[in-house]
Amino acid sequence: MPIKLGPAGIPLSCKGRTIVEGMDDIISLGLETMEVQTVRMVAPNHFEQYWQAGVLSNKTEFEMNIHGPYYSELLGNKVERGRSLTKIESTLQAARTINARHITLHAGHYGDMGRGTAANEQVANVFAGIVDRVAEIWHDDEDEFPVFPWIKDGTPSKIGVETSGRQELWGSLEEVLEVVNHVEGTIPVLNIAHIHARGHGRMRTSEDYGELFDQVRESIGTKEFYCHFSGVDHRGGNAMHYTQIKKSDLNFEPLADFIVEDGGWLDITLISDSPLLEHDAMYMLQNIEKSRHRQLERKAREDRRIALTLQSGSSENAIAARKAQQQMHLEAVEESPAVKETVAVEEKPATKKSKKDKKEAINLEDSDDDLF
Repeated sequence: MPIKLGPAGIPLSCKGRTIVEGMDDIISLGLETMEVQTVRMVAPNHFEQYWQAGVLSNKTEFEMNIHGPYYSELLGNKVERGRSLTKIESTLQAARTINARHITLHAGHYGDMGRGTAANEQVANVFAGIVDRVAEIWHDDEDEFPVFPWIKDGTPSKIGVETSGRQELWGSLEEVLEVVNHVEGTIPVLNIAHIHARGHGRMRTSEDYGELFDQVRESIGTKEFYCHFSGVDHRGGNAMHYTQIKKSDLNFEPLADFIVEDGGWLDITLISDSPLLEHDAMYMLQNIEKSRHRQLERKAREDRRIALTLQSGSSENAIAARKAQQQMHLEAVEESPAVKETVAVEEKPATKKSKKDKKEAINLEDSDDDLF
């Protein structure tokens, strides 16, 4: 169950404001990844620190990732798409320089196209072009191998298609999975806060997370997940803004319990989008450790109970039979009419007197538009 945690950006506690100094602070906190933010633009004078970050990442196996522009118009007209792809091009170049494993991108508003197969087809075609462009950039010039040693034996960055948190933005979980399923080289970026908000607060229990990860695995057949997590203020199926985890109805404990108890098959990178950045990343790490300790304590108690029972002369078969008998008894009690009547009475709300009584397959045919 490999899991890597880190913040979306340079840690707030970092005295220096360069990416390399941020990486040093993240490593000292016991975290293993970060996501560089290029949400508005990539300044040319950042090249030196990007390259230094790439060298450090390559030497230490620290996982670098990068986030592209927040505002995109991939469903707009040719001019709007071209403007968005120009910004994305800068992100792709920066991703190569910092040795990024994942590049997270948004599609933007539905615009005049609206929801449906046509929108999904256009998004799929655009992302197919982006994947091709990443491959071109990654293997652009063999003479640069001494400068970018990770390029020679490495693989191009994976293009992440992020779930959106607002109803007017393309990027429901189903839309993202459909596009990723048809475009090789892309992965879904599961922004849990966005999924929670768009689903009117749907992520509440460990079972909810089990259903989410199973849905992704069954759709695209992966065990590797790239996720964002943060508290979120949401209304009417729309994310308003990120909050710290403790001030949101999106709790991290159920996800921690799922990861520890049922997520042994997961290979997950978890990025903190919280305004508290590394502080909430550490909070997530602590919750995962607490969940592990609870699991170990339960196992230790069970092992001790079995050992004591065996010492008393009972066999393992007798223990299993007794356990099954106790479970049957509990189920019988829960199904008894008296218990059901009591539960119904307790759950009955108090009355108040009033004055007045299959989705179509995506067509990935070449578009007439030159995407880059």
